[in-house]
Amino acid sequence: MPDSTRPLADIQPGLAGTVSVPPTAPEGGDVHVTASGWKLALREFLDNRLAVVGFAVIVFFVLFCFVGPLVYHTNQSLTNPLITDLHPGGAHPLGTDENGFDELGRIMKGGQTALEIGFFSAFIATVVGTLYGAISGLAGGIVDGIMMRILDVFLSIPLLFIVLVLATKYHSTVLDESAIIGAYTWLIPARLVRGEVLTLRVRDFVSAARVMGSGRGRLVYRHLIPNALSVVIVNITFQVADAIIILAFLGFLGFGLQYPATSWGDMLGNAQQYVSSGYWWLVYPVGGCLVAVVLAANLIGDALRDALDVRIRRR
Repeated sequence: MPDSTRPLADIQPGLAGTVSVPPTAPEGGDVHVTASGWKLALREFLDNRLAVVGFAVIVFFVLFCFVGPLVYHTNQSLTNPLITDLHPGGAHPLGTDENGFDELGRIMKGGQTALEIGFFSAFIATVVGTLYGAISGLAGGIVDGIMMRILDVFLSIPLLFIVLVLATKYHSTVLDESAIIGAYTWLIPARLVRGEVLTLRVRDFVSAARVMGSGRGRLVYRHLIPNALSVVIVNITFQVADAIIILAFLGFLGFGLQYPATSWGDMLGNAQQYVSSGYWWLVYPVGGCLVAVVLAANLIGDALRDALDVRIRRR
């Protein structure tokens, strides 16, 4: 085989210049192919056992709350005074509550509400916060200063105070609760995305897009937001956990959903007076479900942060 740096004229007369031949892999050797960033992130996530367990817990509760009622049929709309506060067993594996509702079916119904509000409010907060933070970070200067001061004003107001005022004024439905929680929790993703955009806007690919005539709208939608997705994706999991906790606080304080809708927080709020009476099945099962879902969402968020951040991801 000819040397890879010999002139082409020495190899094929009449051709000028040189050619560089890539070295061939040694016989029996392995050729390493670099995987894409998303594949590396997925591999890192799957290597985290706690994250896999957390993901399995979320999938379990989604199936339990939304598919379970199709298999385990219960009446969750009409009270039955004849079967109130029954101990677990027989036709009611987790007993009944003070209104005669089957507790297992009630947990399923409350879980539906908690998960729906958690995911929907996280979606609202993520969309609003991402757009606000990206626009603020790209604009810079006095516009960025004004937008951040507005955000600081909202952050200075206690969350529960705002949520309680809005929940008292408006009807407590799933859509209303999601909008109320999402309308306040967008502040955190806005700050995170703004900080990410401040570092991205000075990169070469953004400068090249400006030179090629890209307007600010195109820079935000096509370049800045897609490159800030790692921060957004990680924050979504924490937003879901925070929304479920806030909903539980509201229900426990008596500002939850209107009957016949319910949530895990409403169930805990109604059962607090029965704790000292020995009705453990009204407290511990639903409390365990709440803790498990919130813990699983946080485990997934921690693992996604480690997997998507190239600075701390294992090579």
